[in-house]
Amino acid sequence: MLYLIGTYPETILDGEGIRYSIYLAGCAHHCKGCHNPESWNPQHGTPLTKIEIDRIIKEIADNPLLDGVTFSGGDPFFNPEEFLPFLRRVKEETGHNIWCYTGYCYEEIIQQPKLRVLLYYIDMLVDGPFMEEQFSPYLDFYGSKNQRILQIDPKSGLLANP
Repeated sequence: MLYLIGTYPETILDGEGIRYSIYLAGCAHHCKGCHNPESWNPQHGTPLTKIEIDRIIKEIADNPLLDGVTFSGGDPFFNPEEFLPFLRRVKEETGHNIWCYTGYCYEEIIQQPKLRVLLYYIDMLVDGPFMEEQFSPYLDFYGSKNQRILQIDPKSGLLANP
């Protein structure tokens, strides 16, 4: 079961435009200097029930100001089998572009079928672990210089502009 740490119905910090951000619990990366270490625990927050998923999707669909949806955490890729149906519903039922933050690198993701399938529902992937020694406050939408913002082609699940 997925656990929900929280949502931000309108934010400009987690990707381009006004976004609905969803923070999920669970992370295996345990990055030194992480700004949200309590999110590492996969049972932090509240269980993400069908009722809660329905509420989130309705809230997204009912907000004409939104430019997209962002998944963060923790690491949404921590529990890919549980994340996939939720991700798919948000993408298909709202039609919004999806940004997703993960501590995995794209090259790792495409080698693991259970992770790679998630890319079919993601438009922009912010990949890589946070590295405290590469932190910069001047980066847009990510925290350390090793991380990347990658455009994904949802039809192929591969980089849109390799």
